[in-house]
Amino acid sequence: MNTINANTKIAAIIKQHPDAIEAIISISPRFEKLRNPLLRKLMAGRTSVAMASKVGGCSVNDFFDKLRPLGFDIDSNILPVVEEQAVVPDFIHSIRLEQLVELDVRPVIAAGKDPLNLILEKAKRIEVGQILKIVNTFAPVPLIPLLEKKGFISYIDKVEDHLVETYFFKNAGAIGEDVLPEPKEDLNQDWDEVWERYKDKLITIDVRALEMPQPMITILDSLGQLANGDALFVYHKRIPVHLLPELSERGFDYRIKEINDGEVHLLIFKL
Repeated sequence: MNTINANTKIAAIIKQHPDAIEAIISISPRFEKLRNPLLRKLMAGRTSVAMASKVGGCSVNDFFDKLRPLGFDIDSNILPVVEEQAVVPDFIHSIRLEQLVELDVRPVIAAGKDPLNLILEKAKRIEVGQILKIVNTFAPVPLIPLLEKKGFISYIDKVEDHLVETYFFKNAGAIGEDVLPEPKEDLNQDWDEVWERYKDKLITIDVRALEMPQPMITILDSLGQLANGDALFVYHKRIPVHLLPELSERGFDYRIKEINDGEVHLLIFKL
């Protein structure tokens, strides 16, 4: 059996010896949640012995004393590493399997498609008290503010490299109407006029080859560096409908020119 120390994750201990669950629970009633498979999966993988001892109001040696009889070799000379933990919202601590609605968007992304519309449609059908769980290879950065503005509470769990599970809890204050407005129909009527105004003051970026969610992130980052009086010219594959409300909220106006099915030009400037 592998040697464990203060920095060994609880999940690694349980994986080596399933009886470790009951041994740990016997240390403190605060560890009762380990009996819940869902909570165990969420919390044990990111919690070390040292971190768990703080939660349980006990010492690292209390863990060692309970685990040694199971055959674990103990290295008590390694000092705990101080780790910064993200704040875990209350809904994660009391999550139940029947609350979960899971959506794995990895096949959608592998097919070269944008999963945001699919996720937002699923989010519309989430009832108060339910939790939408998105399985992906990365955190859905553009989606988080969209749903948080609708009253959802989010939590990101990086399970391992290339596997991220994001949880969206719909509480009683969540707003139910559509998340996205329809793009305006006259977005290119005065394109030439606006182009003439900014053609010598353009910052140009091309996001067509970027994987989701990098196009939106790149555009917003570029706008943050835009000098007063300049405009951002963007080569895109599609109209970024999820970006448009964010632009308006940040005080930007925009024009859109559809060149063909796979190419769209955007001109973004400060109001």
